[in-house]
Order: sequence, then C-alpha cells, then structure tokens
Amino acid sequence: MNASRVNVTSALRLAVLVRPRRGAAALASPGAGTAAFPGRRPAPRAVRTRTQVADRPGATPSGAAPASAWLPSAPCTPGACVESMGSLAAVPRAVLRLTVVVAVLLVGIVLIPVVGRLAGMRRDRAIRLWCRTIVRVVGVRVQTTGAAPPTGGLLLVANHISWLDIPLLAAVRPGRMLAKAEIRQWPVAGALTASSGALFIERDRLRALPTTVARIADTLRDGAAVVVFPEGSTWCGRAQGQFRRAVFQAALDAAVPVQPIRLHYRLDGGEATTAPAFVGSDSLLASVWRVVSARRLVAEVRVQPVLAPGSAPDRRTLARAAETAATHRSCANSEGAHRPAS
Repeated sequence: MNASRVNVTSALRLAVLVRPRRGAAALASPGAGTAAFPGRRPAPRAVRTRTQVADRPGATPSGAAPASAWLPSAPCTPGACVESMGSLAAVPRAVLRLTVVVAVLLVGIVLIPVVGRLAGMRRDRAIRLWCRTIVRVVGVRVQTTGAAPPTGGLLLVANHISWLDIPLLAAVRPGRMLAKAEIRQWPVAGALTASSGALFIERDRLRALPTTVARIADTLRDGAAVVVFPEGSTWCGRAQGQFRRAVFQAALDAAVPVQPIRLHYRLDGGEATTAPAFVGSDSLLASVWRVVSARRLVAEVRVQPVLAPGSAPDRRTLARAAETAATHRSCANSEGAHRPAS
C-alpha cells in the first residue's frame, strides 16, 4: 500500500463524527483507534492502577473493572472527570469551527492521490501540516517541544486522553496505528482504518499476541513508524493507566528506538483541563462538541528523548522507562493545578 495513503488516512479516521454506540464488551473503553498488549502478570497491574486512581481527583476509584485482563479500561467517566466549558454564546463559534474542519477534511481526502505521489520527506511534511491544521481549526493551539527522528523504524508511545491525540502524534511523525479489530465493523471509520494500513489486534485472543508482535516488529524493521497508546484506553488526564509491556517486545526484536511522547491539555492561562478527554460512555460527537465550544485550549506535545536500542534489557524495563517519560509521575495533566485535598 502506498505509504502516503497509509499515513493520511490514519489521521482521517478519527475525525469521523459518526460511529456505533458503545455497549458491547469489545467497546468497553473509548481508546477508539488503539489497543494495548497484555503483560505476563496482568492482575497485580489492575490492582495497582485502581489504587493510583483512588488517590487522584477527577477519577472514580469504584469504576468498572475491565471485561478481562486483556481488555484494559479506565474508571474515568464523563460525569466525574470531564469539564464542560460550553455555553449558549459558544454555539455560533462551535458551528463555525465544525464547518471549517469538515472542509479541511474534505480537502485532505481529495488531495490523497496528489500527496501519494510526493517523495517521502515532502509527503510527511504535508501530512504533518494537515494534521496540525485539523487541530488548529477546532480551536486548539498546539505547543510542541522536541522532535522525532524523521526516518527509520520507530515505536512512538504516548499517554492517551483524547481523539485529538491521533492528529497530534501524526503531526510529530506520521506512522501506522495499532488498532483493535472491532473497528473493522464500524461504518465509514472501519473502511478508512482498514485502508490506512493500520495494524489490527484481536485483544480477546491471547494466542494471537505473538503473531501481532511479529507483524509490528516487521513493520519497524521496514523503516516505518508505529504509533501505540500502551495504556490501552483513554484516561481523563488527571489519572492514567500503566503501560502494557508486550508491544515493547516488538521494538526489542526489531532493534529500533522508542519515542515517548507526553500529551497535556490546558487552558491558555496555564490551568490544566479535562475538556478534551474522551472517556467512559462519552460519544465522539459529544467530545468533539466540547472541544469546538471551548475557548483558549492548548495542547502541549512534549517529544521526549528517544530510548535507544539496547538501553533496556527487557520489555518490562523498557515499558517502565517509556511510561515515566510519557506520563511524568503518572499524571500528565496535573502539573501544579490539581492536587488531592488534605
């Protein structure tokens, strides 16, 4: 498949505003475009995660447990965690932003064949510009620090908060997304995702894990970037999950670097916000509406130093190092603004 089409369509699929309602166990978490791999001992991790959430504001310690040890979900819910920043006065602005973003998406779809004929570096620049434009026209200002290697196999990992995470990471470096297999059945978005070259994982089939890891490793050896959210689910940002380990085995097998990226959403004045979060029973349309209705949203994308091949002896150590870099004491959106009451 043409690499440009892979990258452009990967960013497109999360901008689709219509998708099935959640309710089935397979769609227990709104980590819509992504999936995480299990480690060898999932039970202790689940217990530790609930303990962490109980100590942080904005999270529900009694949240529902995952459908299984291999289907991680977050206890964050829209009612308990997500700030609503809209008002009647914001409706005209929100409608205008939605209109513009639809236009930008349509232009991108029309230009896919043209972008596909560009050389590698020029193609990636066009994709990054387009993804930044999508984020900007929905009213979010982007601040990026650091940069990813422009070529070569690379595993990009980040904390997961919002559907905005997808174009933000594509603006850092376009890559192939790791997606759960259920997305294939979604109308429109399923077809776009499948045609994008996404790497699908059947999260309820543990025996398929080695094959999936091998596919990721082969993709990395071919010099492509693979984008993964190892938490396996979206979190509100004031709390977050632990990085699942198995995907890091692919980076070890392919001997490629790991690029941790820290995502943080705040207001222009510096106060952290959960308005962009996409969690629990939230619908994509509701989450998009919160974003386009809000004012002064800023997305900070902090590209951390790469973890070079050979810097970690095993996937457990590599996952912990990446988690530390990407989440900053396990709470990327709590910097200075949200602390537990005495």
